[in-house]
Amino acid sequence: MSIYVGNLSYDVTQEDLSGIFAEYGTVKRVQVPTDRETGRPRGFAFVEMGTEAEEAAAIEALDGAEWMGRDLKVNKAKPKEDRGDRGSFGGNRGGYGGGGGGGRNRY
Repeated sequence: MSIYVGNLSYDVTQEDLSGIFAEYGTVKRVQVPTDRETGRPRGFAFVEMGTEAEEAAAIEALDGAEWMGRDLKVNKAKPKEDRGDRGSFGGNRGGYGGGGGGGRNRY
């Protein structure tokens, strides 16, 4: 399981996050997603701790804490497939004439 860390400064590095989370236990992995076009951090990250107890302590201490001028949002990360609304952009193809067969026999 990992921890989602949101509302991060765009200047944050993996080392910064490792340092702050290390105060609560063993940091196994830090992932800072970057924007494909600009290469800049996207303002959130995922941190994996050694144990669930360490994760709980970090979440408890850091959620809502101010760091690098921002109030952190820290909670348990949800599995990718449970993120809901994201699929509605690409999953709804066919709404514009290509879908129900109605546009097919036009000519």
